[in-house]
Amino acid sequence: MSTLLYRVGRATYRHPFRVVAVWVVLLVALVGALALNPPKLSTEFRIDGTPAQEVIDELARELPEVSGGQGSLVFQASSGERLDSDRLAPVVAEAVQGVYGIDPVVDPAELTGAREPGGPPAAGSPGDVPQPPGAAAVAPGALVVDGRPIPGVMVSEDGRVALFQFQFEDQLFELPQGTVADTVAAAEAPAEEAGVAVLPGATLQEIPEIIGIGEIVGLAVAALVLVVTLGSVVAAGLPLLTALAGVGAGIGGAFALAHLFELNSLSVVLALMLGLAVGIDYALFIVNRQRWLILTRGLDAGEAAARAVGTAGSAVFFAGTTVVIALTGLLVVGIELLTVMALIAAATVAIAVVVALTLLPALLGLVRERICSPRARAHQARPGDRSRSPARRWVGLVVRHRWAAVLLVTGVTALLALPLSSMRLGMPSAESYGSGSAQREGYDVVAEGFGEGFNGPLTVAVRTAEPGAPIEPPTLEQLAADLDALEGVQTTMPAGASQDGTIAVLQVVPTTGPTDEATEDLVAEIRDRSTQYAGDLGVTLGVTGLTAIGIDMSERLSEVLPLYLAVVLGLSLIVLLLVFRSVLVPIKATVGFLLSILATFGATTAVFQWGWLNQVFGLDSTTVVMSVIPIIATGVLYGLAMDYQIFLVSSIRESHVHGSHGADSVTDGFTQASRVVVAAAIIMTAVFAGFIFNADPTVKQVGFALAVGILIDAFLIRLTLVPAVMAMFGDRAWWLPAWLDRLLPDLDVEGEKLLQRLDEERGEVPAATDQPGREPASIPAGGGSR
Repeated sequence: MSTLLYRVGRATYRHPFRVVAVWVVLLVALVGALALNPPKLSTEFRIDGTPAQEVIDELARELPEVSGGQGSLVFQASSGERLDSDRLAPVVAEAVQGVYGIDPVVDPAELTGAREPGGPPAAGSPGDVPQPPGAAAVAPGALVVDGRPIPGVMVSEDGRVALFQFQFEDQLFELPQGTVADTVAAAEAPAEEAGVAVLPGATLQEIPEIIGIGEIVGLAVAALVLVVTLGSVVAAGLPLLTALAGVGAGIGGAFALAHLFELNSLSVVLALMLGLAVGIDYALFIVNRQRWLILTRGLDAGEAAARAVGTAGSAVFFAGTTVVIALTGLLVVGIELLTVMALIAAATVAIAVVVALTLLPALLGLVRERICSPRARAHQARPGDRSRSPARRWVGLVVRHRWAAVLLVTGVTALLALPLSSMRLGMPSAESYGSGSAQREGYDVVAEGFGEGFNGPLTVAVRTAEPGAPIEPPTLEQLAADLDALEGVQTTMPAGASQDGTIAVLQVVPTTGPTDEATEDLVAEIRDRSTQYAGDLGVTLGVTGLTAIGIDMSERLSEVLPLYLAVVLGLSLIVLLLVFRSVLVPIKATVGFLLSILATFGATTAVFQWGWLNQVFGLDSTTVVMSVIPIIATGVLYGLAMDYQIFLVSSIRESHVHGSHGADSVTDGFTQASRVVVAAAIIMTAVFAGFIFNADPTVKQVGFALAVGILIDAFLIRLTLVPAVMAMFGDRAWWLPAWLDRLLPDLDVEGEKLLQRLDEERGEVPAATDQPGREPASIPAGGGSR
């Protein structure tokens, strides 16, 4: 592997214009494809086979009028005014008519033939989509103008707030671009002239902002760390440039193929996070390695670049492989949402590896000797004792107090993991948005005017137990009364019925919000009563809605998480066994990861669910932890943790191979690798942390979990626990049964054979000699950091 990559690095360095031209053509082609076929993103979280999703699919087949995406708008009058007054009621009616005039919005009057398309509503037209038998013509709190109810509008008791609920013909993610904005604008036009505020409801969530000020600040921090680490603006610019190229190719490719599958916005955000983070880190390792070879070995830039790709590039290749394995392991769970997310992220990481091994050395071929500034060369030439570097002092402290270090890290991670015992999973609601956002304002106004339950009503599909039999009106009335009497139910309203009467839909409004534990209990109780109603009333029930979807998603992901962990840990242990040729090191790496992931979940629960320090991250409310966070964070953080494991422990192994033993090999290897590992961890944390300040609560949670996870794993596990445990075991850490040693192929990850051959050709080192202090093969040393 090292020899092959050495040749790749040398060839791309010598022919930079050809390589750069290939990448430029590829990126231009992707841009052209996107211009011709703009991508469509989705915010839907769909898991087939869950009870809530089955209800949605059933309604789509049997009652398409009520199966489209739910929309809601909130009207708010000025203090002291009422929306049902003679002055403002016609204004609201005009705004509603404007919304019904938008093509994808379902107009209930047109469905029943009460008016011609585009015409005014006829007197006596029903207030909703086709109604179940026995439904009242005018619901309590309805807005009445000229003696007829305005379809879909409810007014609060004080008259200051009106909630307008409607449906689209398709799900929100399937709507033409700009439909949501056009819908809000249609209502705002007449309302704002009369001084009535219009707020989008909780369901009208826009696609989250992919790049915002937080992400830009994160990149700026990464750039600053690169300049400090590499000591040169030119050298620091290369990792940023290659990372952006890799992300552009990865996400651009996903966008170009988006017409073949449903592309969730979170998939794009995750790929962007990972692509930037690993793209910068992988390039940093190679550039720092090249500079070390130039400054300490006196090699010219071309030979140093080829060797850097052959040695550090091998570590990059296998580090990227572990990330790809961890991500593609999500395919075994059989959930399409996670499959698409994993494939896009894994492809972006794989492209980042290819960019680091091809485009980066080509750019180094353009920069040539300017990669090391005269100041860096002069600094390296000055004599000085670098044996007391901060890294050596830290590892010396850890090695001397190895047992205390192990106990301290274990105790801290266990303490951070304590909140995990009360973690609740679900789907964040509009309440999770920050104060001042349109979604949060709409949520608060509805909660104040009608109750929190109106922000997340439950949809109950009712069908007769005998297939094909219509539902009798008294039966539906009895069922609605029974549901209305349940503890935790504010009201039960009819929401539609099929033309043949075989299926009806009720809207059950809880007294609590969509993420409240009491609402989850209500969903469970309604589902449990389905069997009872089948015997007593001859009907069966199916429940869906935000809370129900969150419950089902959490249960399904909890079921598949053990299988996913088994597959990923098994495959990764094999890769680490091949890389390190040791039994202990892969096991230690995995145990350390388990400590860090438990601490990460605990910290995420404490901030988002308990509210600890949440104002620091722009939050002022608590919420459940997003259902997909545990499985996504597990896959991503395991892959990235193994990155640092490979870069750090490879250096320790290299020191051991070249003659150091016990604690000395740990100290020497750690000193060589730790500076660049610290820089890489800070860069990755900065990139992830930038997404914490995204307005979307799901993106915010993903960014927080990954940023905190990297901090814990890099600084507590890899830079503290790993050297302590390695010092405990000493040379026994590299034990491998003889029979297994014979079976395993020698991948030469550290580039040992490559360096021996190159040194022989240069006449520097005898072929069979292992010399302590010789050039470390796979990891950049701190000496090239200025």
